[in-house]
Amino acid sequence: MKVTRIFLLTTVLAVSCALPAAANRYSDMEPMKLTQPVLEPRLDYSALNRHNRNLDIQPVTLTMTGMDKYQQTWMRTNEGVKPYKFMDDMTFVGVPLFVAGWAVKGDKAMFRVNNKEGKKNTQLLTDFKTSIDDYTQFFGPAMVVGLKLGGVEGRSDWGRLLASAGLSYGIMAGFVNGIKYTAKEMRPDGSTANSWPSGHTATSFVGATLLHKEYGLTRSPWYSVAGYGVATATGVMRVLNNRHWVSDVMSGAGIGILSTELGYALGDLIFKGNGLLRNDLELESENPSFFGISMGLGLGGKNVGYNIITDLQDKEQHGFDDEMVDFYKDWDEASINIDFRSATVVDAEGAYFFNKYVGLGGRFRVRAMSAKSFGQYADISNEDANDIWNTDIADIYSRAGQTLTSNIINAGGAPVTQAYGVVKSDHLAEFTGSVGLYLNLPLGYGFSLGTKFLVGRSITQELDIDGHAEGNVKDMKYYMLIEDGKVAQTDEGELAFAVSDPQSTGETYSADWDFLTLGSDNSTSYGTGLSLTYRYKSNFAWRIFCDYDYSKKTYTMTYDPYNFMRKALTPSAYNLVCNTEVSELGYSMSPFVFKKDKKMNYWTLGISFMVNL
Repeated sequence: MKVTRIFLLTTVLAVSCALPAAANRYSDMEPMKLTQPVLEPRLDYSALNRHNRNLDIQPVTLTMTGMDKYQQTWMRTNEGVKPYKFMDDMTFVGVPLFVAGWAVKGDKAMFRVNNKEGKKNTQLLTDFKTSIDDYTQFFGPAMVVGLKLGGVEGRSDWGRLLASAGLSYGIMAGFVNGIKYTAKEMRPDGSTANSWPSGHTATSFVGATLLHKEYGLTRSPWYSVAGYGVATATGVMRVLNNRHWVSDVMSGAGIGILSTELGYALGDLIFKGNGLLRNDLELESENPSFFGISMGLGLGGKNVGYNIITDLQDKEQHGFDDEMVDFYKDWDEASINIDFRSATVVDAEGAYFFNKYVGLGGRFRVRAMSAKSFGQYADISNEDANDIWNTDIADIYSRAGQTLTSNIINAGGAPVTQAYGVVKSDHLAEFTGSVGLYLNLPLGYGFSLGTKFLVGRSITQELDIDGHAEGNVKDMKYYMLIEDGKVAQTDEGELAFAVSDPQSTGETYSADWDFLTLGSDNSTSYGTGLSLTYRYKSNFAWRIFCDYDYSKKTYTMTYDPYNFMRKALTPSAYNLVCNTEVSELGYSMSPFVFKKDKKMNYWTLGISFMVNL
């Protein structure tokens, strides 16, 4: 193999040295004629004529014309394309994103885990899971390569593109891995200590910025919108999957953008004007009409609390009279507080301006807040579920003058053999659509100040813990006592009744239900904010903003610990338990519903990528 390589190298060198001599040898020949971009094969039979004088064949030449127009190389440069200077295209917009993620890195708290399969006292594991983010992180480079192979020219030829992309991914990998294994942040799911920053998000934003530079700046701004939109969705999915904190995603996005800008800056330094195919698009209008995608950090409105007595609906059904309500209303231990972390906020926003100053537009906002320690409410054990039988069901027997023991309850099989809670959603997500007035004040040098006044409607997706219980179905009978062939009477002269011991029917049950939910009603939302926009290209801009939103919501929490009893008891036994004439429990088998009106004040700090229309 080594000999073969030496032979090939020697052959190449020999041919290279022979080419100048061959050129001098044919310097006195008639030059080739350039006519049209096709091959005209003409065979020169002069040598053949010397051997056969009878052939009447005219000598011709082989000509090739116009082939320079179809030159295919790895570093082709089109005429009239403006070369880039080093750092000529830098915005440094990734820096505030990274710093914002670092600033809120401490907004974390340990969860309690789902109690499924006996796991306790570790991190939260919700049932929300998607693997889409494993693929969307490569959307940007896949689009760039696909367009390139399809013959759509972008900013760079293959050689310059691959070099710039390689530098971008290399810088990103160095940043991400260097920080990950130095900071050693634990992931929300407790799996590994390499959470901050998010590698998936950084990779996705590198690809989005590649697509932006290659095709968004040179072909259509909607390529940029698609790239950054998918990258933002990737970051949000990393949070919803409990693989990353909000801070991880924001810092990862910042690293991805900054790394690509540095990669292209180095490419501009190395290649200068070589390998460039298209100039940036130029938009002549100075009208500030725009469409943008935003990612932000939500602050404020981070607590929902209830007094389990005064905020309880249907108090009488659960055995609370006015005197008990007055007694417990100021008792702190009767409070339930659900605290939230800083929210992840994603926007799609656009406005049409009639002139440089005034416009109308709208915004669609998704705000997701994860609850701290919400998993503790999913801590349902077999003992807790069976305790309902040992205490509440025993009350029926006490009213019948009998005694119920756990041995009697477990005869024929325990009523509950397995019980646990599953956190289906630990994020309180709000979807808000708003419309209103947009104002813009140009400052010069591409900068402008902006504000807006919006009104809209907010819809909330609730927190949810599901309960699971399984065991043996029980039956009970309620009958009159007969003594000496007559109906027995109590000391007060009333008819005496009794309840039979719980008997296993021989059947088993499995119950799944909404154990605990927290949500709010739809509400009207009012919003405003201040922004600073930098229009770094004729049709592209970055915006840093601070928004304020207000709404008044009614939050409802439903706690339903007894739901499994509907399947754990026969219908007649269940009616017996819920009968107020027999049991003091009355309707306490129904869910506990708590309601609280709360004024929500939200602040959002974020950054927007904008396309000027």
